[in-house]
Amino acid sequence: MRVVLLGATRGMGRALARRMAERGDQLFLLGRDPEELQRSAADLAARHPQHAPVGTHACDLASSASFPAALDAAEAALGGFDTVVVTAGLFATQEAMEADTALAEQVLAVDFTGTVIFCEHARKRLLGRGGGTLCVFSSVAGERGRKPVVLYGAAKAGLSRYLEGLDHKFCAQGLKTVCVKPGFVKTGMTAGLKPPPFAGEPEAVAQQVLRAIDGGLPVVYTPSIWRWVMLVIRWLPRFVMRKIGF
Repeated sequence: MRVVLLGATRGMGRALARRMAERGDQLFLLGRDPEELQRSAADLAARHPQHAPVGTHACDLASSASFPAALDAAEAALGGFDTVVVTAGLFATQEAMEADTALAEQVLAVDFTGTVIFCEHARKRLLGRGGGTLCVFSSVAGERGRKPVVLYGAAKAGLSRYLEGLDHKFCAQGLKTVCVKPGFVKTGMTAGLKPPPFAGEPEAVAQQVLRAIDGGLPVVYTPSIWRWVMLVIRWLPRFVMRKIGF
């Protein structure tokens, strides 16, 4: 594959980039920190010196003005691309966002509006070349309104519905949309939070996501147990959800 990966500098994105590079996919990395991008590109080059150099370009989900130039650079470096993966996003606790309206606005803007607009740019380019794969990381937090993730969950719920709509509208035109719904994964984003017994690791998540991309699965829960956890949560009555802290 010829892959544009937004958010490959840490956590699940970095693990996925390493797995893709290992099997010979051509990568172009996007992110908001040029130095982190260069370090990630150098890491991939050191692991696979036989492959072509990995290109990079700055792209910030908080600034839609950065999207066209970043995708132009990716197209030029790869000679066109057939896969776009978005793992980037922001997270803050519910308590922090309730106390800081500016922080809440930033998280909502990046995780919903910025991500959707970037996907619209990517979607048009993929369809312009006859189709391809758009894989985007949402979250199980968007499955149901829950006390610990009211604001973050709202952004991810909107993103998941957007990706579902893309699948319905453009699948017949060759666009494969993969919505990744991670549960708790041990990354820098979740540092300081108490992990549940079934917390995932980035490497295992990357392996599962890559299988979903290859198979064209429209939705993937990772770790897989979250599919069943959220099935139960979706069916709990509202009066129960008001009482529990999950």
